[in-house]
Amino acid sequence: MTATATGNATATVTVSAYLPEGRQTPGRLAAVPLEVRSRGANELVLPEVTVRDERPLALLDAHGAGDLLPEPLGGGGPGRDVEQDREARLFGLTNVAFHSQRMLRAVAELLGHPLPHLVVRIGTHESPRRWGGGHYRVTAGSYDPGEAGRVRPTGEVHLGGGSSFVATAPDGNGYFAAPAHNLAIIYHEIGHHVCRHTADFRLNGLLPATGQTNKKIPLDEGTCDFLAATLLDTPDIYGWHRAAIPTWDRRRRALGARWTMAGFEGGASDPHSDGTIWASACWTAREHVAAAGHRRSSFDRMLLRGLELSSAPWTAGAAGGPGDEARRTSLALKKRRYVANLLDAMLRAEPELAEPVLAGMAEHGIRPGASNVELRRAASATRLTF
Repeated sequence: MTATATGNATATVTVSAYLPEGRQTPGRLAAVPLEVRSRGANELVLPEVTVRDERPLALLDAHGAGDLLPEPLGGGGPGRDVEQDREARLFGLTNVAFHSQRMLRAVAELLGHPLPHLVVRIGTHESPRRWGGGHYRVTAGSYDPGEAGRVRPTGEVHLGGGSSFVATAPDGNGYFAAPAHNLAIIYHEIGHHVCRHTADFRLNGLLPATGQTNKKIPLDEGTCDFLAATLLDTPDIYGWHRAAIPTWDRRRRALGARWTMAGFEGGASDPHSDGTIWASACWTAREHVAAAGHRRSSFDRMLLRGLELSSAPWTAGAAGGPGDEARRTSLALKKRRYVANLLDAMLRAEPELAEPVLAGMAEHGIRPGASNVELRRAASATRLTF
């Protein structure tokens, strides 16, 4: 149910959200401003994004106004009564709305233009069992897991309602790991929307709008982790809910570790794991840029503009015509996976940052003009390992 908006008019309200604090906690609870166009019983419509809780429990007065300051209540979940669970879900709604707006506005400022309107659905895929993850979807011929309704061609983020508890203190007090309360998951999944509408790694723009693919590659996953790290201001983006996994284990996906192309697996391996190498290299290069006297945000701009430039050889002039699918060849998709190609596009986007960026990337075995296999062989031969 959606409240009726009056044109594009907006109102600024104060809402509850977590702010990053660089420690192994969900964040620092704060009251923050949010620009809203309209609200419904279970949704907030913002200029950049619509955030909706798909579960039947009503969270808002669709015709109400004013500030929204719910408490997080440890994520809600099992053991909470109906009113407590409603408040925890409402906090998830305001938390996601604030961080979605924050990230999409930051990206738009660096790119110089906004991205297509995003929809974030909370509490999806709750049957037959609880789901504690998140994913990004565009319209495709089939989905795994399946979707109950039609997905927008321009993209949606789906967040589960939570499936387990995370121990957040030595005394064992648990926090229900609802993705809407987890800043790393929120930022990572929105990062896929950024990648889809800049680099378009899978060249979905050459496919019919209703027949795209949702497969992700390491560059996509790694870029999303890096973007999350910049917004959280820490390389250990998953440290809160993966504290039991040591930082030297790539499942932790901690960007501070010196992951190199010597560990790149490729093929059918988990793209999140290989993506950690790219994310870690970007974090190192960003620190080199800062050490050279530039703002860290200048590297962020370089990456985002490089993402856009990287797709140009394959998508320039594409107009959705019948010949577009023929341009989406296996060779084109293979080259879209090369970290060196994205690095080359970044260097063209911001050539003045070339020296520190190349130095940082070299620490991870990444240089322009080589395939992933060539980079892996070179890094392995020189014993460039963590």
